[in-house]
Amino acid sequence: MPVTRRRLIAITAALAVLPAVARASETGTTREWTGQALGARASIRLDHPDGEAITARVMAEIARLENILSLYRPESALCRLNRDGHLAAPPFELLECLSLAGAVHRASGGRFDPTVQPLWALWAEAAAGGTRPDAQAIKVARNKTGWDKVELDPDAITMQPGMALTLNGIGQGYVADRIAALLEAEGLSDILIDTGELRALGGRPEGGNWPVLLETGERLSLRQRALATSAPLGTTFDQAGRDGHILDPATGMPAVGIWRAVSISAPSAAIADALATASCLMSDPALILAMLGRFDGARLEASA
Repeated sequence: MPVTRRRLIAITAALAVLPAVARASETGTTREWTGQALGARASIRLDHPDGEAITARVMAEIARLENILSLYRPESALCRLNRDGHLAAPPFELLECLSLAGAVHRASGGRFDPTVQPLWALWAEAAAGGTRPDAQAIKVARNKTGWDKVELDPDAITMQPGMALTLNGIGQGYVADRIAALLEAEGLSDILIDTGELRALGGRPEGGNWPVLLETGERLSLRQRALATSAPLGTTFDQAGRDGHILDPATGMPAVGIWRAVSISAPSAAIADALATASCLMSDPALILAMLGRFDGARLEASA
């Protein structure tokens, strides 16, 4: 049975109250942290004599970022913005993440759009009742979307009444990038960060690159690079697994099942994350490649 978005929210909300777990391997100095970040699984593996203390700092940073970016914490900066339609003195991280989202919005011809949250809420509510939203309800929700209606400024973020933003499709990658920056500042390398998207600092501690098995069955190796995979039906609203979680802002409907999965790599996990999401709304591979060409180092690794 596919995991519906409604069930996913319930599961992640329950997990969010559990403490993260840091555990040492049986041998050596490798430490592995597992927990939650923005409603998704997150893990970090590092090999360092001071691994326990470094892991504690990473956990604290993830908690700080969640207080800014999470839709699962009612008092996060993002939730306050969605509730009030205005956020004075927004945190730098929220501005940066939304600025990156805006860059992908432009490069994707508007396919990647953080303002689809009213549509997402509509589909989730309908699925909870065992139905699908009708055309009129979708039209009403679409009128509450539009990236051009959002004003980003260091002094304030403002949007029109009824609008709401989501960082699904970029937030997990952004957290991975911020953790990578923290660890690099510690002088560390040979670390794999997994927040639902992958970010590699260097290669494996024992040598070689990080091996990755893609959802399409292909294998690749990762070093000093990020990888994100999006699947239109990877998470669905409905129990039947028909209505995927990636919504087309142009129609208000779930992405048509053109691709089973799309994997994008890039120097930035946030960019790879957003590009992979946008790619699921593009039927022509040439459009995907043209979009990737707007970002240095972005590559299409697999699509099926």
